Amino acid sequence: MAKSSKGSRLKRHGKALAVGLASALGLLVVVGAGTYAAFRLSPWPSALLIRQAFDAGAVDVSDALESYVPRNVSSILDENYTVGDGQRPAQEGHRNAYLDVYFPADLAEGEKLPTVVWSHGGAYISGDKEQIGNYARVLADRGFTVVSVGYAIAPGAKFPTPIRQVNKALGYLVEHSDRLHVDPNRLFLAGDSAGSHISAQLAVVITEPTYAQALGVTPTVNPEQIAGMLLYCGPYNVRSINLSGPFGRFMTTVLWAYSGDPNFSENEYFALANVTDYVTAAFPPSFISAGNSDPLLPHSVTLADRLEQLGVPTDTLFFPTDHKPGLGHEYQFVLDTEAGQLALERSVEFLEQAVGSANPPDASPQ
Repeated sequence: MAKSSKGSRLKRHGKALAVGLASALGLLVVVGAGTYAAFRLSPWPSALLIRQAFDAGAVDVSDALESYVPRNVSSILDENYTVGDGQRPAQEGHRNAYLDVYFPADLAEGEKLPTVVWSHGGAYISGDKEQIGNYARVLADRGFTVVSVGYAIAPGAKFPTPIRQVNKALGYLVEHSDRLHVDPNRLFLAGDSAGSHISAQLAVVITEPTYAQALGVTPTVNPEQIAGMLLYCGPYNVRSINLSGPFGRFMTTVLWAYSGDPNFSENEYFALANVTDYVTAAFPPSFISAGNSDPLLPHSVTLADRLEQLGVPTDTLFFPTDHKPGLGHEYQFVLDTEAGQLALERSVEFLEQAVGSANPPDASPQ
């Protein structure tokens, strides 16, 4: 695949990754001054400003990956995974119940590959499946089917709507596995940022019946069908987030929007979002990573430590605290850097090892 030269592209790529979070934090500083009552009475005004900043950065990041996109990857786009249940997505102009599928172009009809089901990031209030498309193509070229799942975003959609939707998407992929080149017994749940959290929660739903019942989600696949997890830069415990300072204001808006409750830290149902409190030894083998300058790094470290304590096979990619340049949130998408390339290679290595060690069961949807 073609590779871009470093220099101007590297600067543009790094700036694109930083602009969403930096712009959002700047906006929240202004909002935090209490200039407008609307910002204090509803998460909507702040959430929409953050969404604008995040989406602009995400588009730039996707565009910066263009030169890495291989030519020999095919796709099946805009699959409505709610077909048959009478639901039709219309919220906020987002086609939020659709998914895209990417796979090597030389596959025979009905041929199935280990499948990575990716939930996009965006702080629960922004993002869409297309923003992951170029990275999904890069990963698919390494011998996988990669699915980018769209889901409804906050404040219009509240917790746990995305978990319900991605769960439904899994059932759809299994049902249509022949046409979509999906191996239903070698599924990997993956995600970045908020999407990483969504995928981790769904893994607990699938592997822990008590948690699934408490959340009110019925799994569409069996635990044996989940071969592993790819988790990048996620927040995994609401209680451990520092809500002071500009980043705290940003997270307050995000969690208020997602939970639907300004007192989200005291909301018992929203406490189910604290993944580290509910993982068990049945959680799938996991690859976990975050950059050394990511404010959410402690979440990834804590989750990895907890899984290792439980005996869950866990592979991590963390960097020294003095790593230069500092690796910020979503560093893995910057393929112009050694760290981004390393993250890709380690992800592929983890997927291949998990596939090689798996003994595909005769599993079927519940």
